[in-house]
Amino acid sequence: MELISLKTFKTVAEQGGVLAASRLLHTVQSNITARIKRLEEELGSELFYRKGRGLELTPTGHTLLEYANKLLHLEQQACMAVKQVGESVGEIRIGSMESFAATRMPGLIQTLRKAHPKLLPRITTETSSELIQHILNYRLDCAFVGGPIEHEQLICQQVLVEELVLVSAKNMEVPDSLILFREGCAYRERALDWLKANGRIDTEIMNMGTQEGILGCVAVGLGFTLVPRKVVEESRYVNDLTMVLLAPEYSQVPTLLVTHKDAAPMSGIHTLLGLFKDDLPEWESAA
Repeated sequence: MELISLKTFKTVAEQGGVLAASRLLHTVQSNITARIKRLEEELGSELFYRKGRGLELTPTGHTLLEYANKLLHLEQQACMAVKQVGESVGEIRIGSMESFAATRMPGLIQTLRKAHPKLLPRITTETSSELIQHILNYRLDCAFVGGPIEHEQLICQQVLVEELVLVSAKNMEVPDSLILFREGCAYRERALDWLKANGRIDTEIMNMGTQEGILGCVAVGLGFTLVPRKVVEESRYVNDLTMVLLAPEYSQVPTLLVTHKDAAPMSGIHTLLGLFKDDLPEWESAA
């Protein structure tokens, strides 16, 4: 079973069809079809069902995809390990919540690149739940997510604690409308818990895609929100906003650096962890 065949199979599975996979892999459809057919002959089982114009994995296909993810990840890790003998080179794929990326990632990456000048960081911003799935599927090497998290396939190390605050427009009557980041955000879940605990079942929920967009809407009186204090303090809207402290069970949200337990050690990740001390990054306290 060749790795190139597994890469082809994985791409077809993720793209849902041969045409989309051929575009992504920059090859003709016949090459992809031939590789999938050889895989099926090797395994003695079909890997896909036809579903309209697309393809859907069979039970055998689902099993193979799970192992393909692991094998291709090990191939990547092996290449990285060889390159990093004596010096850290290559790339490191880092996931981050949007708020963490905006407020803490620039200084973090600056220090990382000073420590490993030949290591290229690749940054992905998503919700915590989406980032965790990327780690589990070996699409990221590590990710900064909101906790707590318990998963047998993950190693979760707390790096700091964010303080959520209740934010509304200054000197303005605010409607009972809670403006939140989309589903999967750790802060969203904490905000909804706070709403439920305070019996505000009639509060309208508005969804937005960026933290700065949320604060902009709050600043003009469209509603209120719960976000990290640091996000508010560094926002251009800070002078138009009022912050109210919350009880610790709602305000204290740990930020975790998450990796897959089967991932090979990477010096870049070790460096990232070393930048945090007493719940505060060394690069931040020195700024």
